[in-house]
Amino acid sequence: MRIVSGKYKGRAINPPRNLRARPTTDFAKENLFNVLGNLVDFEQCDVLDLFAGTGSISYEFASRGARSVTAVEINPVHWNFIRQTAARLGIENFYPVKANAFLYVKSCGKQFDVIFSDAPYDLEGSERIVDSVLGGGLLRENGLFIFEHSRKMDFSSHGEFWQLRSYGNVQFSFFKKG
Repeated sequence: MRIVSGKYKGRAINPPRNLRARPTTDFAKENLFNVLGNLVDFEQCDVLDLFAGTGSISYEFASRGARSVTAVEINPVHWNFIRQTAARLGIENFYPVKANAFLYVKSCGKQFDVIFSDAPYDLEGSERIVDSVLGGGLLRENGLFIFEHSRKMDFSSHGEFWQLRSYGNVQFSFFKKG
């Protein structure tokens, strides 16, 4: 796993073997950020990464100069890895939060310009995070929410669905607020 672009481009991220996360593939991540590069001004974005896993997506946003990145992960081993990796890279304005993403979304008082969620594909009820984010006041007006999921899910009939991007087995549903 590597950081695709930006300040930390090419830096390898080597999670320990005891991390059970399924990181977004470099191919899917690179394509996602090519799309995002045409949609958002990274330096003007406060970013929330839910179900952060290895922190791969968070590091990409930070590498591109995001104003702030909050990475939410419940697993203490994963959270500690994210925290240590961000410190090792010297990333500023990076906030690893050890919390249940569903509860965090309900209690967070901050708003974000971009929210990314990569819940485990086999997590029952993971799709509930879509309505929790979009209905919870976390996303700023004109903000963007990206939900990574398997081919089994379809959000095209959701009122705030904007577009689907597919990269192999990885699906990104984009939702726009406002």
